[in-house]
Amino acid sequence: MGKIFVDACFGKKTPYTPVWMMRQAGRYLPEYMKVRAEAGNFLNLCHDPKKACEVTIQPIDIVGVDAAILFSDILVIPNEMGMHLDFLVGEGPVFKDPIRDEKALDALIGGEEAANKLTYVYETLTLLRKELADDKALIGFTGSPWTLATYMIEGQGTKTYNIVKKEIYSNPEFMHKLLRKVTDVVKIYLEKQIEAGADVVQIFDSWAAALEKDKYFEFSWNYMKEIAAHIKAKYPHIPIIMFPKGIPGYLDKIDGDFDVFGVDWATPIEYAKEMLGDKYVLQGNMEPCRLYSKEATKEAVTNIAEVMKDGRHIFNLGHGILPDVPVENAKYFVKLCQEVSKR
Repeated sequence: MGKIFVDACFGKKTPYTPVWMMRQAGRYLPEYMKVRAEAGNFLNLCHDPKKACEVTIQPIDIVGVDAAILFSDILVIPNEMGMHLDFLVGEGPVFKDPIRDEKALDALIGGEEAANKLTYVYETLTLLRKELADDKALIGFTGSPWTLATYMIEGQGTKTYNIVKKEIYSNPEFMHKLLRKVTDVVKIYLEKQIEAGADVVQIFDSWAAALEKDKYFEFSWNYMKEIAAHIKAKYPHIPIIMFPKGIPGYLDKIDGDFDVFGVDWATPIEYAKEMLGDKYVLQGNMEPCRLYSKEATKEAVTNIAEVMKDGRHIFNLGHGILPDVPVENAKYFVKLCQEVSKR
């Protein structure tokens, strides 16, 4: 049986436009909170293939989305490269040992050795492949090297990016050396996700907007492009989704060997279509906070459906679903997307 989501990624005709949501397995679902409580904490949940599989499937069963995205976190990569990761209540992810010098960089585990330590991710995917219905696609993912390196150098989330950007302007060789090391791990990590059962892979570049245009392409997009080209050469049948958040002013320079471009909510869908719609399938881009209101949701979905009515589109939010969104509203969004786009 064909998977509607995979067909849509390749721009093929589908009975309706498929829909999924970033962070769809998460805190807005009481069922997720129950499993997370059983796991003890977020990282334990990531490390437990059975529980991670269960929460990955929840949004398929409860909300009715067309694809499951692996439940994991982008920061398991630097964690397995040898960094100490904690998820602190109220602070989010924190590395106690940020990478600030050559010695720390050289001590990082790289390549195959680091990728091989992520067995719990591959086991989750293998389990999911068995559990998921044949017509549901399974999305694997990674953070972009730039987004991962930002966490690795800053030590946690940041509003100013001053520590990592100081390296870009004062020590670019150091920055490229770290990005190279991360890139080499990410390539193998995605290969192993595909071998374990992922039908599609997405690269999240959450901190894309931190960089001015020329530096963005030098320190982020070029590495993402390299990863996409590497995966495409080995697995041409696997769609690749690129999601750089917050760079509407850079779309004129976007290129590469991938299939789907994730449009964030701050980029008008009309503009994304004008700039990229002939080259890539577009994904997105409803403002996540519209989910608080069914009227606001309907307004956005109707508009996006009208703009993208000639197909080559996947419905999604323009970033992740928020923890306090009513489940009822998430179900409404999914059903509405599927209904308004029926062909």
